[in-house]
Amino acid sequence: MIRVVVTDQPIDLAAELARVEVAGAGGIASFTGLVRADDGVTALELEHYPGATEAALTALATQARDRWDLLSVSVVHRVGRMAPGDRVVFVGTAAAHRAPALDACAFLIDRLKADAPFWKREVLAEGARWVEARAGDDTAAARWAGPTADRPAD
Repeated sequence: MIRVVVTDQPIDLAAELARVEVAGAGGIASFTGLVRADDGVTALELEHYPGATEAALTALATQARDRWDLLSVSVVHRVGRMAPGDRVVFVGTAAAHRAPALDACAFLIDRLKADAPFWKREVLAEGARWVEARAGDDTAAARWAGPTADRPAD
């Protein structure tokens, strides 16, 4: 099962984890990203291109499911205005064993940060600024390149 949701509503972690837990799963892995208040950020605004964003997230989820033989994968991403501490993304994976669930979850968040079409704007007391792509996100995503790169290098 693949579930991809882009929403302006808060993410309910208990409900999302319950959706990922399926029969036959021996390992569940999840990642939750929160809005940080770095450098005086008072709000984060995320924009997306409806349809294209969901398609990109679904393609990543399908890659992960096929590569690690996942039983379930869920990606929920917020858009709109959020405050520090709000949940911005949830990634959950289920597999027969823990290693594939953990690897797939790491793959998804690394690739999502680099490949998903979102535009971020940080709001500060003195104004707002668009967030540029970070080289570190591209580096993390690149660790998963190739069909045998099941674990990133330490």
